[in-house]
This record gives sequence, structure tokens and C-alpha cells, in this order.
Amino acid sequence: MTAYFDVHPKNPQPRLVRRTAEIVRADGLIAYPTDSGYALGCQLGNKSGMDRIRTIRNLDERHHFTLLCRDFAQLGQFVHVSNAVFRAIKNATPGSYTFILPATKEVPRRLLHPKKKTVGIRIPEHRFAQDLLAELGEPLLSSTLLLPGEEDPMTEGWEVNERLAGRVDAVIDSGDCGTEPTTVIDFSGGEPEIVRRGAGDPALFE
Repeated sequence: MTAYFDVHPKNPQPRLVRRTAEIVRADGLIAYPTDSGYALGCQLGNKSGMDRIRTIRNLDERHHFTLLCRDFAQLGQFVHVSNAVFRAIKNATPGSYTFILPATKEVPRRLLHPKKKTVGIRIPEHRFAQDLLAELGEPLLSSTLLLPGEEDPMTEGWEVNERLAGRVDAVIDSGDCGTEPTTVIDFSGGEPEIVRRGAGDPALFE
């Protein structure tokens, strides 16, 4: 059965944040709001959760999963970042960007791109997502909630609940969220390569 939490968009109720974190820690899969539409999320070591995300989204092994991080201190544990790349990313976060970077050994091998050994990293600008990350004390394994054959992520919690009831363990509704996915910047080669243009202004990396 899927839990449905109606969360205040600016002041998320602490008890609902804690309840969501409990579900994540119990190997649950959640659909939650970000500043770039809804996403699917689970605990970093949750292999079954990752497999469920692949099934819902019909993803292959080359898909880049994203680690949703609270801040740069957390981000630095999971990716290798040069000083120049650090400065470039810091100027754009928190915000609607995903950065592809070489992963450290802290990242489970199954999350990495099979050839590049990279992972996506993101620091969101969304109150509920930030509160959840603070409660968890670790990154959230995440993927944009983009269903097969659709071009745009869902933005309304009630719609997510209607379409994914029984396939996720919780849906968090905090009102309408961003309509565009993140802008994806690949830094794995040292220089920024714009992989996808989305909500984040790509001009910062051109």
C-alpha cells in the first residue's frame, strides 16, 4: 500500500519528514518533489529500490543515477572534484542542475556508468528535499520521475499517486513543482559538456 503525505511547501511538517525518512531507511521507494519535477528515490545501498526505479522507468544499465546531496561537504565524499570544477559547480548550486563526475570508492559499483565509472550528483533547491536529506544524514539515490514514452516529468502529487499507487511505498505531495528536468552537465572529461538543457541556465557552462 502506498502512503500519501500532504506536505506544506514552505514549512514541511517535521513528523512527515521523519516518516518519509523511516520509509527510505526501511528499503522503501518514494516519489518526492524537487525543484525540477518529481523524482523517485531510495537509500544508497538499496539494490531492490534501484531495480524498482529501473522497472518503473524502463531504464537500461547505462542510465546515470543521481545522488541527491544536501551540500558540498556531502557531495565531496562521493565524487572527485578539481578546484576549477568545484568553483563552477558552487556558483550554480543549489539549483536545477545535475553534474556527472568521476565517482569515489564510496559509490556502489552498480550505480556507476559501466564504462566511465561516473555518477550524477545534484544539490536541490527545494525545501522538502533539503529537509529529508538533513533527516537522512546521507544522499538519496534518485532518478527523475519520467515514465516510458513521456517527455516531461510529472509535477502534481495527486497525479503521481494516481499513476504509481502500489508501485512505490510513499508519495509526497507539496504542491506544484518545477515543470522542467534538470540541466545536465558532464564534467567527467574536465571541461563542461552540456548533455541536456533543462531548468538550470546552461549559459553558466557555455
